[in-house]
Amino acid sequence: MARPTRFTLPGLPHHIVQRAHRREPCFFEDADRECYLCLLREHAEKQDCQIHAYVLMTNHVHLLVTPRQEGGVGKMMQGIGRTFVRKINARLERNGTLWEGRYRACIVGDERYLLACYRYIELNPVRAGMVQAPGQYRWSSYRGNALGQPDPLLSPHAAFLALGTEAMARRKAYQALVREQIPHQHLERIRRHIRTQRPLDHGGRSDPAAPDPQGSRPRG
Repeated sequence: MARPTRFTLPGLPHHIVQRAHRREPCFFEDADRECYLCLLREHAEKQDCQIHAYVLMTNHVHLLVTPRQEGGVGKMMQGIGRTFVRKINARLERNGTLWEGRYRACIVGDERYLLACYRYIELNPVRAGMVQAPGQYRWSSYRGNALGQPDPLLSPHAAFLALGTEAMARRKAYQALVREQIPHQHLERIRRHIRTQRPLDHGGRSDPAAPDPQGSRPRG
């Protein structure tokens, strides 16, 4: 089966997912996560990509990224992936791939879904039953976005900044959004678009009720 077309455009946010090969772990200890975040910061700066939200799960990664130059997302992910896999293989004395294949990415062209993607990403550990509240999970952007803890990785998107004129007001507004349940139809649309890598926009190019042409995939 041919790979679905992956659209990337400078200046627009992209929801990115990269999963480990055969659903095996890609992070084995906290030092691995620290290494990944350091590489993410390095290559995001090098490729002029803004990071709005992220979460590092046991066997996959979610990122919300706006590239500022053509090819920025691909170069950033390639730079992170090559170095990270090399470091993991050297430490664990293993060979071969760590990732299942190409990362998946879809443009989030509708601001109605932009903040839903923020929440979808940062609530991943809660949905997975790893923690009861997103602030309990160390390896996500929630503490930076919602609690104001310093996080040098983060660059707030304009939709996030529009939540309030002051930082405290924005944080409180975002916390309130996170406490609300993401509508089921939004969850399903976000999941389907990251599977198919089709732009998530206001144009309604894909019917939210339409079957997924790629079949079912693990959620998260």
